[in-house]
Amino acid sequence: MVKVKDISSAKCIAYQLLKFRARSEKEIRDRLRQKCFPPKIINQTVDHLYRLKYLNDREFATAWVNSRILKPLGLRRISFELKEKGIPEEIITETLEKVKEKYREYDTVMELARSKLKKMKDIEEFKAKRRVYSFLARRGFNLDTINEVMDNF
Repeated sequence: MVKVKDISSAKCIAYQLLKFRARSEKEIRDRLRQKCFPPKIINQTVDHLYRLKYLNDREFATAWVNSRILKPLGLRRISFELKEKGIPEEIITETLEKVKEKYREYDTVMELARSKLKKMKDIEEFKAKRRVYSFLARRGFNLDTINEVMDNF
């Protein structure tokens, strides 16, 4: 017996996803597509979530950026993550511009570099700096900022 994929089960899945954390529209669509819901049901579900204000890519982007900065991650990486989550480029740019006003990337990179280098006191200096540089680059910090900080050590 084939189970019919209906709107109520799609909404149920969407609510379950939203219960754990906010999601972008693309994340909801992708998950429902993964569960083999037809496009019509997916569209109806997404429209329903927008009507209830459970979906809002602008608010999602702001919340995502604020949480990822605390990790701390660089703005390049956060931008990449938002693109993966289907957030439109103009929302990403707008959200990151707001954050840049109060976010001091240089200070964050300096603090992380100091902390990491302190833990690597038994490792040759050149090797330790190379590892710290790679660590900071993987976290998505601006390469010019990383170079500026590493020049101070």
